[in-house]
Amino acid sequence: MSAGSALPGKPVDNARLARHFKMDKVWEQWVDHFIGTRTRHLARDLDTGEQQASLTDLAADAASVALTAAGIAPAEVDFMVMGTATPDMLMPATVNMVAERLGINDVPTYQLQSGCSGAVQALDVAYHLILTGRYQTALVIGGDTTAKHFDPAMSISSMPPPQLVNLLLFGDGAGALVLRSGGRAGGRAVLHRVFTRLTGLGREPGQTLEWYGLADRHSGRPPAAEEYKAIEESVPVMTAEIMRELLEDLKWEKSDFDFILPPQLSGRMTPAIVDGLGVPGAEEISCVVDTGNTGNALPFIQVEHALTEMAPGDRALGLAVESSKWIKAGFAFERI
Repeated sequence: MSAGSALPGKPVDNARLARHFKMDKVWEQWVDHFIGTRTRHLARDLDTGEQQASLTDLAADAASVALTAAGIAPAEVDFMVMGTATPDMLMPATVNMVAERLGINDVPTYQLQSGCSGAVQALDVAYHLILTGRYQTALVIGGDTTAKHFDPAMSISSMPPPQLVNLLLFGDGAGALVLRSGGRAGGRAVLHRVFTRLTGLGREPGQTLEWYGLADRHSGRPPAAEEYKAIEESVPVMTAEIMRELLEDLKWEKSDFDFILPPQLSGRMTPAIVDGLGVPGAEEISCVVDTGNTGNALPFIQVEHALTEMAPGDRALGLAVESSKWIKAGFAFERI
């Protein structure tokens, strides 16, 4: 398993965001304290509103880095799986445009529509397809570009909190993994387990992201909204449940792994989640303070960072929660 990532443009800090949206100092301090994220990367220019990068651009760049790290050519990829909540368009699927960019053809491609667990869901699909013995090499991609859902010229002074949180919380980016069948050269880690599970029966969505067609784009519905309090209450509990299930399945104790890749909700929430897990012996791999919440890119960005820190034999757990309809996801891997 090898990883790569891509982020658009230069980092946008809170002061830059505050100047653009004409926030006063109180609002800027609120962002620092409540969100806790210092910078994020945006696929649209704040001043002009022009697109700097598409999800296809970012995903192709991340995939190229992952392929290079694995030491394989695009022609060696047997199939592709992508997880995203924000495809460039409904059709063609973004995964197919990434394949076009990389020169990949005559292989199965799959695209999963999901929030922050979508990358792990894509990894789950790839893992089980490889276990069939039919395929040897998978290219797995996760990414999102949420900036396209907001108007840089909008006024935020009267924006309700569920929409304001989305504006300030998220960034754009893509991550990729190359997954190969056991014993093949070029990998940097072994994947031990991966699972995803819908747990949202009877629960209201914690987040919504609209798709507008010509018939309903002027309906007055907000493009995105987040029930932040529900997320704040539920995600730490779900994260602990994911870790417990992974450890039970692997027959590991809390002392049997060295790194923890927690959900990357915000710079403020992630440390609180880690503290609640009770794993002081595991090193935390987080990036949300610098990247913002990049959705499906985050798990693979974390893996890329982890692989630079891990020594041979070190083990890591990756944990992700999808809060739109409450999906648990987790995976375990070991540096080789």
